[in-house]
Amino acid sequence: MVSKRIWRLVGLMAAGALALAGCTSGGASPTADGGGATTVAVTLQEWAVVPAPNSAPAGDVTFEITNDGPEDIHEFVVIKTDLDVGELPTDADGVLDEGGEGMVVIDEVEDLLVGETQTLTVSLDSGSYALVCNVWDDEEGKAHYRMGMYTAFTVTD
Repeated sequence: MVSKRIWRLVGLMAAGALALAGCTSGGASPTADGGGATTVAVTLQEWAVVPAPNSAPAGDVTFEITNDGPEDIHEFVVIKTDLDVGELPTDADGVLDEGGEGMVVIDEVEDLLVGETQTLTVSLDSGSYALVCNVWDDEEGKAHYRMGMYTAFTVTD
């Protein structure tokens, strides 16, 4: 006959194993939609570009881009590059030179209003990418890229 103590121990071990199985190593996992694309949620805000997660497998990637503002119109540019994302070529005002050496613009969504969400699906090969807001604000004299609206994004095999 098995004692109650052993059954309690078995129950505790099973509960612990289930709890550990539910743990992740940080961030959300990419999800595949019905068409096989990986979906990545992206938040644009003054002054950050925040993807969740910050990587995806090669193939079709759908970015669900939301402008959380709180005040400015933003845009979302996907750039393939091996350059440091904070050191991409710019003009004198800090606006990213989208035709600059060492990078290729894959696609973009322009003029995303505060509170608006749009999707962008692109086919990405494995490698390093920059996700950037490249808006120039005439009234404020601010280049959003220079203000820190960029992040690295990795695509894996």
